[in-house]
Amino acid sequence: MVIKRYLWPGDYLADPSVHVFDGKIYIYPSHDRESGIPDDDDGSEYDMKDYHVLRIDGPDPMTSPVTDCGKALDREQIPWAGRQLWDNDVARKDGKYYMYFPMKDRNDIFRIGVAISDSPEGPFIPQDDPIRGSYSMDICVFEEGGEHYMYFGGIWGGQLQRYRDNKALDRGSVLPQGDEPALCGKVVRLSSDMLQFAEAPRDVLILDEKGQPLKASDTSRRFFEASWLHKYGDRYYFSYSTGDTHLLCYAVGDNPYGPFTYRGVILTPVVGWTTHHSIIEYGGKWWLFHHDSVPSGGVNCLRSLKVCELRYDARGDIITIDGKDE
Repeated sequence: MVIKRYLWPGDYLADPSVHVFDGKIYIYPSHDRESGIPDDDDGSEYDMKDYHVLRIDGPDPMTSPVTDCGKALDREQIPWAGRQLWDNDVARKDGKYYMYFPMKDRNDIFRIGVAISDSPEGPFIPQDDPIRGSYSMDICVFEEGGEHYMYFGGIWGGQLQRYRDNKALDRGSVLPQGDEPALCGKVVRLSSDMLQFAEAPRDVLILDEKGQPLKASDTSRRFFEASWLHKYGDRYYFSYSTGDTHLLCYAVGDNPYGPFTYRGVILTPVVGWTTHHSIIEYGGKWWLFHHDSVPSGGVNCLRSLKVCELRYDARGDIITIDGKDE
């Protein structure tokens, strides 16, 4: 059994993006609320309005105090805002902190915005417009060698199925079926000023053990949402949610662009519709941050943050964690 800790029992927070800045852990979650909007396949009930930042100063995420640094960004501050301020991630460059967030614009299309702060705690000041050519949601930013790579994308409510080759489909949403290749998440290198894409987004290709792209029907392994990238040893680990089969899985590759070969399950299903996570190294150990809906009695859109230790075996495979362990 792997012991887990609820990090902020006093409020509903989810979708944690977690980083270590200057020796402290900073958690950038979405902020669930009781919107009263009925559930649907587009996730309309997830009508979040702001972000808070949590900080852990101590040596052990399982026991050290957690501080709420306050509200970092509010929907009302964003000039182009429509609704649904979903997950976000934060990157640092040259003493500035850049928050990347998805939000539906006034045409109800997800775009990705940027907000800037002098502190990892915020407040973050949004740019007037979203990133040109951006779409979909669930953002992770990975830094290596002075370059920053953004991973994004989610199907169903995340609208990824509305696009092919970074262009909106004239015929609306189209999901691959059966033996067709599964939809891929996206990766793109950011511009030097951190405000735009430096190139066209590429597919994050996940391959099976035979080197073939995962199929749409392979719902226990194919990508659905919740990209995260971390490096262990000299390999790149792309992890993600399978969505409607409720697994956190991972695939391994030789560079940030991939392709990545499927390796296994990180976390089995939790209480709640799906999960979303991040993985960091801190204090000589590896940690998995995620969420479930146990404290709300299983309400899918009222989720709570958790952390537990993550371990690797001698081959570098991640040892699967039971999502129902407390």
